Amino acid sequence: MTTPNTEDVTARASRVLVLNSGSSSVKYQLLDMRDHTRLASGLVERIGEETSRLVHTPLAGGGESRERTGRIPDHDAALKAAAEELAADGLGLDSPELAAIGHRVVHGGLRFTEPTVITDEVLKEIERLVPVAPLHNPANITGIRTAQALRPDLPQVAVFDTAFHTTMPEYAARYAIDVETADAHRIRRYGFHGTSHAYVSRKAAELLGSAPEDVNVIVLHLGNGASASAVAHGRCVETSMGLTPLEGLVMGTRSGDIDPAVTFHLKRVAGMSADDIDELLNKKSGLVGLCGDNDMREIRRRVDEGDERAALAFDIYVHRLKKYIGAYSAVLGRVDAVVFTAGVGENSAPVREAAIAGLEELGLVVDADLNAVRSGEPRLISPNYARVAVAVVPTDEELEIAGQTFALVDN
Repeated sequence: MTTPNTEDVTARASRVLVLNSGSSSVKYQLLDMRDHTRLASGLVERIGEETSRLVHTPLAGGGESRERTGRIPDHDAALKAAAEELAADGLGLDSPELAAIGHRVVHGGLRFTEPTVITDEVLKEIERLVPVAPLHNPANITGIRTAQALRPDLPQVAVFDTAFHTTMPEYAARYAIDVETADAHRIRRYGFHGTSHAYVSRKAAELLGSAPEDVNVIVLHLGNGASASAVAHGRCVETSMGLTPLEGLVMGTRSGDIDPAVTFHLKRVAGMSADDIDELLNKKSGLVGLCGDNDMREIRRRVDEGDERAALAFDIYVHRLKKYIGAYSAVLGRVDAVVFTAGVGENSAPVREAAIAGLEELGLVVDADLNAVRSGEPRLISPNYARVAVAVVPTDEELEIAGQTFALVDN
């Protein structure tokens, strides 16, 4: 591969490729940071299976999506296939306009509090964190190594899901267990979805016409994975996910908060192994465990048809949201806005309405007509007289990662 001329890179490089490498998938977006234009996006899924699939969409110029099917054996082949699709649009990885590659890394522990240029030492530290992120960090590492092999001359930047939450005070981050044991095994609340919470809390402040440091917001990131955060003056002071993404809200397939003794009980009474319990709580619980569906649209359809299991699952989901809104209102003292984001938060009016219903004493009210509007723009769904704003702010984790990556390498 041809190495771009250094002067050309300095003069022209404004593009960032964002990579999100999962255990069996790779998502990517190419953005031009001069005007935040998305040039292309894609998804490679079911890596390692015979039914692998790549969907590539050129976004500049309104091109149509292209699809490949057939076995893609590993992440190296997946990224090379994505690079070929980008090159077919004149957006190849050898372009002198490519400034950097930004990688979503799920767990950065306490050391990585901001985006970081990836060196051998940084990569070793990400590897050392694998025991606390066994499902995520190995895939992130694979993506980084493959990208480094494709463009060894290009800055590679890690943007950590946990970084935004490292501002939590110690009394919020610590679990009440033996300190020596906790420290020896890095047991504490780290939090996740940090790029989303950072982006959405900042955009919510803009929507309110204020600077981030002047407002307190509760962010509800509601997708298949779900998390809440309390953000005071632009800094996270509490979040619902903990050592892993299992703690907190009811999710698509994860239980969220549960009595830890349930795990001992299942081992003693049901004879389940640690791996069995891990799979139960992470993959067979939450909404899918309660009613067999983890798609909120399908659950609402079933609720409307009188399905009792779906109705109970919905009520449990909403009840947990209310608990966190109330708790984080107490943590913040003053709340300027409650903000919904991610797939469910942005698109499910019934969830938003039910989560806020009955919280009038906290200053929270939803306007039914505003709540029913579907839009891809940030918007208020509370009436003008509400003491606390309720908002919907579409998240953009790829833009956040690209922005943080470009700011680092541009400086």
